[in-house]
Amino acid sequence: MNGRGKTAGGLLVAGTTSDAGKSVVTAGICRWLVRQGVKVAPFKAQNMSLNSFVTREGAEIGRAQAMQAAAARVEPTALMNPVLLKPGSDRSSQVVLLGKPVGELSARGYHAGRQEQLLGTVTDCLAELRRTHDAVICEGAGSPAEINLRRTDLVNMGLARAARIPVVVVGDIDRGGVFASFFGTTALLAKEDQALIAGYLVNKFRGDVTLLEPGLEMLRSLTGRRTYGVLPFAHGLGIDEEDGMGVSLRGAVRESVVAPPAGEDILRVAVCAVPLMSNFTDVDALAAEPGVVVRFVDRPEELADADLVVLPGTRGTVRALEWLRERGLADAVARRAAEGRPVLGICGGYQMLGEHIEDEVESRAGAVDGLGLLPVRVRFAREKTLARPVGRALGERVEGYEIHHGVAEVTGGDEAFLSDDRGQSLDGCRVGSVWGTHWHGCLESDGFRRAFLREVARAAGRRFVPAPDTSFAALREEQLDRLGDLIEEHADTGALLRLIEEGAPAGLPFVPPGAPDVPGISACAEPKEPVPPCTWRSPDHPRESRADGETVAQPAVSDASDHSASFERGTR
Repeated sequence: MNGRGKTAGGLLVAGTTSDAGKSVVTAGICRWLVRQGVKVAPFKAQNMSLNSFVTREGAEIGRAQAMQAAAARVEPTALMNPVLLKPGSDRSSQVVLLGKPVGELSARGYHAGRQEQLLGTVTDCLAELRRTHDAVICEGAGSPAEINLRRTDLVNMGLARAARIPVVVVGDIDRGGVFASFFGTTALLAKEDQALIAGYLVNKFRGDVTLLEPGLEMLRSLTGRRTYGVLPFAHGLGIDEEDGMGVSLRGAVRESVVAPPAGEDILRVAVCAVPLMSNFTDVDALAAEPGVVVRFVDRPEELADADLVVLPGTRGTVRALEWLRERGLADAVARRAAEGRPVLGICGGYQMLGEHIEDEVESRAGAVDGLGLLPVRVRFAREKTLARPVGRALGERVEGYEIHHGVAEVTGGDEAFLSDDRGQSLDGCRVGSVWGTHWHGCLESDGFRRAFLREVARAAGRRFVPAPDTSFAALREEQLDRLGDLIEEHADTGALLRLIEEGAPAGLPFVPPGAPDVPGISACAEPKEPVPPCTWRSPDHPRESRADGETVAQPAVSDASDHSASFERGTR
């Protein structure tokens, strides 16, 4: 592709709805292409997720894009997800631009101005990826037929038109109504947008595909567009999800045949499903262990039979703390600690386990008492810590990543949780059977995970033995290969490759009624005010900006009474 002097191939994977399977299909196409010797990269212009990842350059991007980069066998960078929205409520989100937070905006403030200013940055990032790769597989967000948001769209048809790349629309047939969704999605688009809709891809089909074929032929006669594949329903596809309560490898372990526990007992892990839970993928590595059962809970009685309770990360530490107290979970966790039963806090969960929180940044609640189970005092800083640390714990090497505003001061405890090779504290704290750390992803380090589970089993009085050969990285690779297999075996890969290389077929028919071709941001020659160019390697990104152009320390959430749009419905 690129080697012949042509612009790198591209494809946008859109969906009839959120959770139609865009992330899975994008990852599957990336893995299929790289196995064909194609240098491919993933891209999502704008992502809304509380599951994020830190690149080696210290940039924060969505975990789904990091997973897709792994599928493509390339190092994830901020180029692959230039805009990340991290919800703080139904109507406001932290805006992360080129891997760095630039402020908090309401949905109205974002759609009324800020989003329109970002198209140049987004297209620059995509152009850079296309310059250095043979193909770029883009993921859309929500549905391209969200006509109320078309004027400011930069992730679906706005991106496709700006970059002149073809679009395949994915539909989840397991939900029902997939033919109506395909037809309606196309028919609600303007003529110029429809010209880029090359066809469709059915996801999660169960049964005999020959029974589906008459419908696919009728869809083609109605729209003039082909279906590029019918992907079967597959259990236990483990990918890092954008949001929701699903856990990837937990599902795989639960739904497939796995080895029995290496010891006599199993271990039960209860994860408190706190509000604005972030990076719940941290527990995937626990669920990957034979004999470890992971479940999410929201009632104190559900902690009774748990051998380990996990307080996960959250975008709202103070809010989550209040939730724990309101539901009686805080008292249940405190009783566990008093009885010497294991508790683990990760990031926001670690902060909640401390004695005191001073928050003038995230919740602006000021001084708040923590659970008091660890001798830790937390102060929220305006600058976010983004890092990829390496250390040791329980005699094993540990890798992780940090994404937090809270700065922890440890004033006591039995020992640091994580230390360097000289034994100097790096992060975290331990008191008895209560552990806390800011390091996401630390349980993916196999040796440390096994050592930690042995500690949990000892404290819980369980005759559980970790399997000696579980490799989380190998399991992840197997899952990514399964995604590639789905594309290779159930999609028309020859037609897909031509689409990626040559673009949308000429002469695709218009499907009435269509939508008016309102001027979109893809037609804007210049942004209304400067935004950072695609220089993601620089640490000097603007940190404090607002849609009206003023500079403030932390933009206050505005338009609080606006119910016309929410981030959850309006930006995915």
